[in-house]
Amino acid sequence: MSGQDDSTKRAGIFLPPGAGRSYPMGRINAVFKADGDETQRAYSISEWRLEPHTQGPGAHSHAEDDIFYVIEGTMSFLIGDRWIDAPSGSFVLAPGGVTHDFQNRSSSPAAVLNFSVPGDFEMNMPSIVEWFAENPPQDAQQGQQGAFI
Repeated sequence: MSGQDDSTKRAGIFLPPGAGRSYPMGRINAVFKADGDETQRAYSISEWRLEPHTQGPGAHSHAEDDIFYVIEGTMSFLIGDRWIDAPSGSFVLAPGGVTHDFQNRSSSPAAVLNFSVPGDFEMNMPSIVEWFAENPPQDAQQGQQGAFI
């Protein structure tokens, strides 16, 4: 017995590589793997891919913790007032309320797995896609290289 009644049980999820709900934003693409009802709004999981030399969303903050795990290339992160270059395999936590950003300043593609806690972040994606349509991602600023942690 699991201790859960049928009304609180959730179905498992399997997605093959590249599957999920895609949100293309020019040189950036986000694919949501689980969010909202799938996680009972506890967390959101998405994969973000940036083409070489691509700025991210710009410095911002929000109440949710943003957790990043670099799965390809090197992604540069702003946490507070410090830029950090994070190679594949790096873990980055931007606590809720802390200003943060990410960019791909390298000449190779870069990707992160993003966890947003609490979840239900995907409901913001239509307005984020619209914002990027009006403000296409620009070249990352090469002069602001970060330092490895």
